[in-house]
Parts: sequence; C-alpha cells; structure tokens
Amino acid sequence: MLNWDDPLAGLAGTSPRLPHAASEQRSPSPALESTSPALPAEKGQGATGLESIEMGARRIRVDDKAIINCRADLNQLVPFKYRWAWQKYLDACANHWMPQEINMNADIALWKSRDGLTEDERTIIKRNLGFFSTADSLVANNLVLAVYRHITNPECRQYLLRQAFEEALHTHAYQYVVESLGLDEGEVFNMYRELPAVARKAEWALPFTQSLSDPSFRTGTPEADQRLLRDLIAFYVIFEGIFFYVGFTQILSMGRRNKMTGTAEQFQYILRDESMHMNFGIDVINQIKIENPHLWGAAFQQEIIAMLREAVDIEVQYARDTMPRGILGLNAPMFENYLKFIANRRCAQIGLPEQYPGASNPFPWMSEILDLKKEKNFFEGRVTEYQSGGALVWT
Repeated sequence: MLNWDDPLAGLAGTSPRLPHAASEQRSPSPALESTSPALPAEKGQGATGLESIEMGARRIRVDDKAIINCRADLNQLVPFKYRWAWQKYLDACANHWMPQEINMNADIALWKSRDGLTEDERTIIKRNLGFFSTADSLVANNLVLAVYRHITNPECRQYLLRQAFEEALHTHAYQYVVESLGLDEGEVFNMYRELPAVARKAEWALPFTQSLSDPSFRTGTPEADQRLLRDLIAFYVIFEGIFFYVGFTQILSMGRRNKMTGTAEQFQYILRDESMHMNFGIDVINQIKIENPHLWGAAFQQEIIAMLREAVDIEVQYARDTMPRGILGLNAPMFENYLKFIANRRCAQIGLPEQYPGASNPFPWMSEILDLKKEKNFFEGRVTEYQSGGALVWT
C-alpha cells in the first residue's frame, strides 16, 4: 500500500510537517567545510553536477549532503541522506497513469447534447482547462529552469525529474480533454492572456521564478537562499497548494453528480499527483529551515504570511469570477471558507501560526477523493491505486 500524505487530512492546528526521520535532520555545515570532497565550486555556492571529474577523490559520506549549497558530487545518488525524498520518488513511479486510459465517451456525448449542461457548467469546464493548462506549464518551467539548478541533493533531484514528467503529463491530460470535447484549442490555451480571472494567478506566480532562472543567480548568501526558499513556498505551498483548489473542487463536484465523469477522473488523478508534489515541497522547505535556521526569521515569516493571505484573496476572487451565480450546490462564500481552512493547514505544515481562526471545511468529500486506500474509483469503479507492471495489485 502506498503511503500517501493527504494535504487536507487532520484539521486545522496540525503541527508542522517535518521530514520523516530525525536522524536526517543534521546541520549542513559538514558539506560546506573543507572535509567535503573538493570540487571547483566557490565556497558557499552549491555544486551543479557538471564539475570536472577529480580522480582519486574520497567517497561521498552522508554528512557531505545538504539540500542547498552542497559541494559534494551530485552525480552520486547514494548514500541516501533524505530517504523520504527517495520514497516519494518510488511512490510517484508506482502511481503512473496516462490520460488516454480514461474513457471520455460519456463526456463527449454530454458536451454535444443541447441540454446536457448549463452555460455556467460549460464555463467552469472551459475556464478551469484554461487555467490548469497554463499552470502546469508554469510549474514545469519553474522546476526545470530554476529549482532543479539550486537543489543540491541527488535524491531530491530524482523526485524533481519525476515531478517534471508529471507536469508534462497533466498538460497532456488537459489537451486530451480539449481535443476529445472538440473545444477551440486557441481559446483554451490562450485564456491566461485573455481572461483576467485566469491571468491574475499566472501573473502572481511568474516573479517568483524569474530571478532564479537568471543564469547569474547563485545561492550561498542569506539573501539568495531566502529568495530560493520564497520561490519554493510560492510554488509548492501557494500555487499548487492553494491556487489549484477552487478548480479541482468545481470539476470533481461535477463528477460527483455524474456529469463530465471522464474529465473529473482526469482531474482526480492530477489532484493526487499534485498532493504528492506539494508534500514533497513542504518536506524540502522544512529541511532547508532545519539546516539553515537563520533564513526563517520573524520578518521573513511575516512576508510569507502576507503572501499566503494575498493568495487566498486572489483565489476567492477566482471562485467569484468562475461561478458568479453559484452552481452545483456551490457558491463563492463556501469557497472563501474552504480556502481559509486550506490556508490554515498550509501555515501549520510549514510552522506558521493559523491565520483564519474558525475556518472549517465545507467539502469533506475532497479528502475522501484523496484517500487512495479506497479500492475503487470514486466515479467509475476503476482501481485507484494504479501501479505499473508487476507492482499493480488488483483487488
């Protein structure tokens, strides 16, 4: 059975999620001192994995490793220091799926039917496809062009490579839905440049990756390291951990009502991938805090709190824009409460105080969808613990 972390499990007030093995919470100082294998990198800057081979260098030790600013050889996966990262990589591989495996015939018939869906329901489908088709590309660009360069641990990089593939898979899924339904591809994929409700979230995220993708950017100073930490929080905790939840809830709510079940199933698998992405990112963030406590000062924490609160306001506005009249038994005030509940959860996961006392979860069924211990799919009775090859266990 896979060990999945439900980002909504437990209620507000949950203690911060820290990496799983206490023995792995060591100071990074050994990796920054002269006891580390010598590499042609300046002190304070991390290795890239592209350094020249040094013949006769001693073998890597666990204490040589660190999440950021590590100068040990990044081409050596073992010995593991962060086994939680390797386990998440294995879990992600075991959860492999492909968009074409999901039957879209019922969705196609419903979409073509004159009275199958209301205009508001059609709007929700198109706007969420418009947002997510761009959002997963933004996340992939951030991973490949920025984050991967500055995470100096090979087991974490291994997971990042898997995540990058999954972001491509998600974009594939949205394209597959668009193609299946016969939607205007240009309208959907260009929506983030035409519709303010969709554009606002993409505009918010872009500045958090632009400086990291600058070839001249280097970690190794408190200011630069905080810039990387801020970017990780922006993408893992906010973009994937808050900005995705209105859209996921809207589409999955349609599936619960036996509408657009194929599209909803695509989103169900995507949500489960994103849950793993977010939990991996939170573990990385917490490990960086453990190894670099000077980065987590009071002023920086207040800056992150302000980011979280701004993100909640933006996502609440997205809920209002996509469903101004209410639909599917949902309305914008319900989403406002839900987003505040989620924000409290995110704060707890990275060690910040709760920001919205009394916020509750009006959609408890969302946690059920994330519970992969269930044997059957929420909509069509498919096996939800989809695993590849010999790892698949049919029940």
